[in-house]
Amino acid sequence: MAFKSIPPVCGPLKKKIGLAISEYRMIQHGDRIMIGLSGGKDSLVLALALAGLRSRSPVGFDLSACTVDITGGEVDLSPLRTFCSELDISYSCRPYPIVDIIKNRGERSPCSLCANIRRGILNTAARESGCGSLALGHTLDDAVETALMNLFNNGRFKSFQPKQWQSRSGVTVIRPLILAEERRVTKEAARLSLPVTPYICPFSVETERSRTKRAFAHLSAGNPKVKYNVAHALKCIDEADRWGAEADRDRADDDPS
Repeated sequence: MAFKSIPPVCGPLKKKIGLAISEYRMIQHGDRIMIGLSGGKDSLVLALALAGLRSRSPVGFDLSACTVDITGGEVDLSPLRTFCSELDISYSCRPYPIVDIIKNRGERSPCSLCANIRRGILNTAARESGCGSLALGHTLDDAVETALMNLFNNGRFKSFQPKQWQSRSGVTVIRPLILAEERRVTKEAARLSLPVTPYICPFSVETERSRTKRAFAHLSAGNPKVKYNVAHALKCIDEADRWGAEADRDRADDDPS
C-alpha cells in the first residue's frame, strides 16, 4: 500500500515506536485497532506510524480512527477525514458538547473530566466497531508528567500503563508513543506538515499539567537525563525501597503462624 502524498515517519521515531510495541506486546495478528484521533500532533504521528507499520509488518491488523469533537460539532474535521483517507484508515467522528458541560458545571478539574468523558466515548466507539484495542497518542513526556502530578498531588508514584486492559469496557488501551519524546513528535509533525487541528479548549492555558510541564522543564534544564530516570523508575519500582518494607518483613518473621 502506497500513501498518496504523506511521507513515512522518520527512522529514529519509528524505532522508538517499534520498540514500545514489541516490549509491551501491544499488537497481535488479527487485532482490530481504533486510533483516538484528536487532531493534535501526537495522534496524527501515531496514525501515520501505525499505517506504515500495517503496510510492512507480517503481523496483519486492522486500523480505524475516531475523533471526539468536544465542541459538539463546531470544528471543521474535514482535514482529518482526508488524512485518514490517504492512509486507508476508516474514519468516524463523535460530537459531544464537553466544553459546554464543563462550563455549566463550573468544573474544578476540567482536564480530568474531559479525559474521562472522551475515553468513555472512544471505548464505546471501539466496542461498537468491533475493535478490541484503542490506540492513544501519549508520549514519554505525558507519562512522566502524570507520574509527577500523582506524586505531588496524591502522594503516589504511578502513571498510566503502556498497555492496559479495561475490565469495564473490555477494550485494551495501547500507547505506542510511550517511549518517544514529545519534542521529537512535535518536530516530526512539523516536518511532515501534518494537518494539526488547532486546539480550541478554553481550559488548556493554565492547568495542573501545564504547571507540571513547566516545573519539569526547569528540572530537565539542569539534568537532561531526568526524564529517562523517572521513566526507568516507573519500570523498576523496588518493593525493598518502600518505607516500612523492612518492618513488614520483621513482623512476618515474628509471626508464629
